[in-house]
Amino acid sequence: MRMRKKPNLIPRMERCAAVLERQPEALKGRWRDGLPYGSLYLEIGCGKGRFTAETAAALPGVLYVAVERVPDAMVVAMERVCAAELSNVRFIDADARRLTELFAPGEADRIYINFCDPWPSRRHAKRRLTSPDFLRLYEQVLPHGGEVHFKTDNRPLFEYSLECFERRGWDLREVTGDLHAGGPVGVMTDYEEKFYRQGIPINRCVAVRPDVPLSEAGAAAERADNETEDTGKRPDTEKE
Repeated sequence: MRMRKKPNLIPRMERCAAVLERQPEALKGRWRDGLPYGSLYLEIGCGKGRFTAETAAALPGVLYVAVERVPDAMVVAMERVCAAELSNVRFIDADARRLTELFAPGEADRIYINFCDPWPSRRHAKRRLTSPDFLRLYEQVLPHGGEVHFKTDNRPLFEYSLECFERRGWDLREVTGDLHAGGPVGVMTDYEEKFYRQGIPINRCVAVRPDVPLSEAGAAAERADNETEDTGKRPDTEKE
């Protein structure tokens, strides 16, 4: 759904200025310099930040960087973090396509992607945050063995994502089509809690960055996908 514009956005963001990096490009390669953090985790599309704040609170030894391109959502996340008095969270107002401008090779140890827009039409597939184009970006900012933790309620997007990870040689772990079947597991987003209460199953996986380059078979499959356009119409199932 679209985020409603907030008329008081600027003053609210200014009150949370301590957690907003206004020139993140200047920190490329030195995000943890002088800071007591052993790891750096990224969240792509933090939304209103419930997952951001609760995860960062549970991991005080990690520098947690949230990348969000919708300021009207990000300001709520910033307020949550400030209210919790968390010192290990930073926010970046940017598109995920800029990751390699903001982080050095191997600088991030983990990436979280929660309930991203599924972009159901094939002609919009490159916009999916688990498409081959985005996986190439993640491969540049993660070290060998770095992880992407992915959750979605959208089964077609999940199946597409698993296929993309496999084609590029990522190791898939903790794959499930019903994460909360036995009760709530881990930190939830606001959307996730709503889906759980409605009985909507949550898909989740952990994908581990490979040590070897994409196989020729995988590369050929990606090229074939990129050359194919779908002119049919499908229902729009946007969630965030």
